[in-house]
Amino acid sequence: MGTLAIVIVLVAAAIGVSAVLSRRSAQAPVSSGAHQAPVQLNRDDFEGADREWLVVIFTSATCNSCAETVARASILTSDAVAVAEVEVTAHPELHSRYEIDAVPIAVIANGDGVVEKSFIGPVSATHLWGAVAELREPGSVPADCSDVAESGDGHSEGADVDRAEPGGHRTG
Repeated sequence: MGTLAIVIVLVAAAIGVSAVLSRRSAQAPVSSGAHQAPVQLNRDDFEGADREWLVVIFTSATCNSCAETVARASILTSDAVAVAEVEVTAHPELHSRYEIDAVPIAVIANGDGVVEKSFIGPVSATHLWGAVAELREPGSVPADCSDVAESGDGHSEGADVDRAEPGGHRTG
């Protein structure tokens, strides 16, 4: 009976020590997985800084949807709109400065560099073109296209994104 009591005390002590150690161990931070677009750009970082509107597409050479997003955006180029592609291996310093951790990210900035609209992940031509049209001329997008015309920061819903890494490697 004395041996059984010693075993019970030792098991209880082991459980107690285990509980204390598990509380003390550092928990790894939990990532929300949410990616963010920049809210302000230094327009001098990009070609076309003298134009009224600046559309910047942050990309990676290994991202298939990035090329499609750039092609959709490039059609917007005009006297009033500049479109700049910022590929991670060509411009790692800009990806780092603007904390780009996923691609593609498309942002539309006004003359002061304030990002008026952004899209994380692939964006349809309709949404991208409609956003630029609405920003340039409020009320130009029909009311029944409210998801295109909404003001502020817009994001593609459920879009697949690639993690951006210098060297152009996909990490996610």
